[in-house]
Amino acid sequence: MRIQTSTNVTDTSWITGCDYLLQLKRIVATTERTIIVWDYKAQGSSQENYFVIKPMDHCLLCVCVVPLTDQLCRDDILLGDDGGFVSRFTVNSDDFGLRQAKSKRKLQNQVLDSKNFKSVKRKLHNDWVMKIRYISALNCFGSCSLDSNHSLVLESLKRLEDNLPVREFSMPRGANTFCYCVKANVIVTGGDDKVIRLWHPNISTKPVGKLVGHMFSITEIVTNEKDQHVVSLSSAKVFRVWDIQTLSLLQVFHDSQGGPGDMQIYSMIYDANHGMLITGSSVMDMYPLTRMIQDTKQIPHTHEREINVMLYNKYFHQVLTICSESIIRVWELETGLQVYQILDSHGFNIEVTSAAIDESGFIFATGAYNGTVKIWDFGSGQEMKVLLEGKDWKEDDHYLRRLMFLKSPEEQQHLLLALERNGTVKMIQGKEDDIYLMVVWELPDAVPFLQDGKPAVHLRTSTRDRNMALPFPDVELIVERKFSQPTHKPAINLLQVNCIDSLQVEGYNLIAAGTLSGMIILWNFVTSTVKKVYRPEDCFTVNPDLDPKRFKINDILFLFRTPECARRPSQDSICSSSQCESSKGPQSSKGSKQSIHDSEVKGERTDVVAGEQQSVDKKHPGSANFPESPPPILVTAHEDGHLRLWTMEGRLLKDMLPFTKHSAISLTSLYADSCARILLAGNMEGHVILCNISSFLDPPHDEKKFKQLLSWRAHSLEIIKVIYVEEKQVVLTASIDGSVRLWHALNGHYCGYFGQRRVFELSQTNDFILPCDVTEYPIEIKEESKFTEKQKYEYPLIFNREKWRKMSSMSLLFKRTPPKAFEVERDFKFFKSLSSPKIRRYPLEGFMTENREAGIVFGSLPIYRIPSPTSLRFLPLIGIEAQKDSSDGITGKKKGGHVQHEKVSRRRSLKRNLVPQINLASSFFPAIPK
Repeated sequence: MRIQTSTNVTDTSWITGCDYLLQLKRIVATTERTIIVWDYKAQGSSQENYFVIKPMDHCLLCVCVVPLTDQLCRDDILLGDDGGFVSRFTVNSDDFGLRQAKSKRKLQNQVLDSKNFKSVKRKLHNDWVMKIRYISALNCFGSCSLDSNHSLVLESLKRLEDNLPVREFSMPRGANTFCYCVKANVIVTGGDDKVIRLWHPNISTKPVGKLVGHMFSITEIVTNEKDQHVVSLSSAKVFRVWDIQTLSLLQVFHDSQGGPGDMQIYSMIYDANHGMLITGSSVMDMYPLTRMIQDTKQIPHTHEREINVMLYNKYFHQVLTICSESIIRVWELETGLQVYQILDSHGFNIEVTSAAIDESGFIFATGAYNGTVKIWDFGSGQEMKVLLEGKDWKEDDHYLRRLMFLKSPEEQQHLLLALERNGTVKMIQGKEDDIYLMVVWELPDAVPFLQDGKPAVHLRTSTRDRNMALPFPDVELIVERKFSQPTHKPAINLLQVNCIDSLQVEGYNLIAAGTLSGMIILWNFVTSTVKKVYRPEDCFTVNPDLDPKRFKINDILFLFRTPECARRPSQDSICSSSQCESSKGPQSSKGSKQSIHDSEVKGERTDVVAGEQQSVDKKHPGSANFPESPPPILVTAHEDGHLRLWTMEGRLLKDMLPFTKHSAISLTSLYADSCARILLAGNMEGHVILCNISSFLDPPHDEKKFKQLLSWRAHSLEIIKVIYVEEKQVVLTASIDGSVRLWHALNGHYCGYFGQRRVFELSQTNDFILPCDVTEYPIEIKEESKFTEKQKYEYPLIFNREKWRKMSSMSLLFKRTPPKAFEVERDFKFFKSLSSPKIRRYPLEGFMTENREAGIVFGSLPIYRIPSPTSLRFLPLIGIEAQKDSSDGITGKKKGGHVQHEKVSRRRSLKRNLVPQINLASSFFPAIPK
């Protein structure tokens, strides 16, 4: 990274190395002729909080800090330069005036004379010192050079102060880099001769092993201690992963961004805490270490690019997926096999962004970023109708965010409700005898009027002629010419509609919309009004300094129970595994599984299969006395992670922060089953939240009846859609990681992903596996009040004042009878309770380690995940043996016999997957004056 100096002489120089001063809590960096000590935490501009130490006799090439645990306010720095010298530099807090009072200390940039610092140096090499490290396990330092005779020096710090012989390792053309593996007790070196050598620290005459495969100079080497891996990087940006114990090649991948010579990778480290391989060039790249199921030896991968759309056709029992490359694929739910695919569905390089399946299941529609819409035959994948792009349309102006089919009053037409990214809602009509679709009307923008304080705006039917009946008529707003100005008016882009949903049932003809500012709008075409259901400004004090998009509504959904569903028993139709087992009675076996719809409460029976109940209702329509359906409820998923439920009048029924391993994660998707008994939500970090709302929908809507049952991590990245399949009791999840996965709804167990080689096994088993990029176990919510209610924290010790008054020293003096011994001894020590933490996590209990009949072989191997331009790409870490005539590309053949199985039942307590704080040598510091 190039920095610009601002001293008396305008100059430029390169940052050649950096490290962290453990005692001084500063960052030390080296340029060609200076040492910079930077206070990165100080307030103010980063250009004003540093010290420059100069001059230096030689050009500094590398730096490292010696960790001194017994010294306070002092750090030792090791430096390597182009003259072959290794220097030890000592810096104290007094040298920089760090012990001054905060009131006297000023933000400053000073130039200090290097002669005033204690330093020693010794010439150990006859060429440039390429890298220097301090190895605490060996209590010595190491330095490598391009010198063929003195390629690597390994010695204690005392040898810098004398001229005694040092331990030297020689190799042709020297060494560019080296590292030390503690478990294997070997030093790994690499250089321009393209050979990786493994040395015992005490044997310098001959290496204990060699690794050959790189076709270009080796520039960086790091080790993964836990998995005993060596990761080497060549100048061609090719990574090779080696097993230290077997000296075998495990994986080859390369950085495909940029051409040859572009974006040279200057440094590489491995973060053991987060399992991350990190490289630094002009950008920082992260390659997460992940685990894979040995069954397929690859991570879940349904599409090459991120998933944009996932739909389920309940009549065909098939799943439709669309990726950002506009590839449409249809899959069988029961087997996971692909039925057909459509390439470039809207034209070359035109991204498909939305889709919908009609109520019959025979057709589906797709919408693209350029505003075009197409209707397809679901069974054959043939194109039927198309809405062409307008001549005056600009790119992305009509980006289609959402499509949904509407119930048409006439059978000879198809009607679609479309939401564009700019917030426009419009209806698209397709006639039976016409191959072209047309826009019938656009919904007028009522958000500015409702934002200005109006509770509702009346509608009137447009005077334009309509040849056929429409479910939602073309309307216009009836507004006054003058209206009061709002006290706080958000930005124009925050007034845009972000999500919509419609409800077309007897007595209701509604469209609900959620905006970027968090307002909920309800279009009621029965009463001809559009009203504001909720606005954040009415409930919260808006702080202009905070991000206004924190109230953004990412998804909105109507919850409505039809009379057929309301006729069923009102008891809970879904239960967690522990609740279901407890309801069976003492005769039930431990290994059996309860259906998600089975339960018996107060002698009433819930039908096991919803289809059987519907068939009975059709056979005997006169015998059914359907109760009156409760009014619909709105549920919204918010950017702040909250799940909120509303009445049509705007009354908040439930405000819930779903319980996951990490709370307050933005919710992205909502889904409810046909009878509104199960509510699913997906969030930004790949979690699925499953809730039981069966009893909650019945008036008076007791919020205690809203029960979260499960939460589990389904993906490592954002979930764009969750779907519950009632007949199979499974959950479908789609993510931007390019995979669509299948889960058991009862317990969150992983079934597989679409695109895998083995056929799905949807039957409930005791076997438990996780996808390779997920390490968190499902969390079962056993007591709803302790998780989904507002968390109330108690102090561990609560003073009991009443007991104190009765048993205090003064009160004992006035007692007629003398106090007993124990009463006096326990004085001042009366507390109500020692409360335990309120948040508890219950891992799943008991499962088998393998089930060969189901085709599942357990165990895991580590692999590194490779990001591509638009999504994360994965390469499996399997035994790969380099071809003798192969170049440095991704070539090789599988090599068995090196797989070590691990028990999946082992409990892991992993930290949150946060971006690690790193110190990358040589390119990641702001411009600091010399």
